[in-house]
Amino acid sequence: MTENLALSVNFRSVLDVAGVSLHADLSGALFWEEQRLLVVSDLHLEKGSSFAARGTLLPPYDTAATLGRLSSVIARHDPRMVIALGDSFHDRNAHERLAGSDRDAIGALQAGRDWIWISGNHDPAIPSELGGEVAGEIAIGPITFRHEPTGAFGEIAGHLHPKARVSTRGRSFERRCFASDGERAVMPAFGAYAGGLSIRDEAFAKIFPAAGFIAHLLGDRRVHSIAAARCY
Repeated sequence: MTENLALSVNFRSVLDVAGVSLHADLSGALFWEEQRLLVVSDLHLEKGSSFAARGTLLPPYDTAATLGRLSSVIARHDPRMVIALGDSFHDRNAHERLAGSDRDAIGALQAGRDWIWISGNHDPAIPSELGGEVAGEIAIGPITFRHEPTGAFGEIAGHLHPKARVSTRGRSFERRCFASDGERAVMPAFGAYAGGLSIRDEAFAKIFPAAGFIAHLLGDRRVHSIAAARCY
């Protein structure tokens, strides 16, 4: 029974950006098969410990949970390169609070592949001790990867944590999503404790000049592509 259920899960669907076909993974990652490139955004590692330091107690398991999910995605796709698209750490000092086991987990994920940390507004200065390379943005072919979206053609960005709410069969549900119009895309936050911003927020209207962009919602067993106009 468990095996049949696993086989029924469609972990990815196609998302096109600037003529490039990418796989939108059910986890919230993007995989560019031709480049063997995996992209994740807004891990927000150590958000729990950041909140705890300010008196808001959250279970301190977000980093381990996020890295565990990332490990599963990497095992599924076996990428040659991983790009972490900014705000990988929740604040400037988050790396100092990493448990030894989490540091080891990051090192294991980086082994045998290129790893690029894109600087975000939460983590503008990622230390070299964490391995990999740090960049403000990176262009590969027609695609530019950066943290904060500008609306440029061929851009894949994060930062906004898109989510969407839809109604179906008399029920409504809200999920993280990719937002894309075929010319640019904004990725969902990958982090276990990362929140979300509705795609109906005016911030998305500034990125997508036409109203016809699509929300690719992360469902339980597949990615659902729904016109943004049908979301609320």
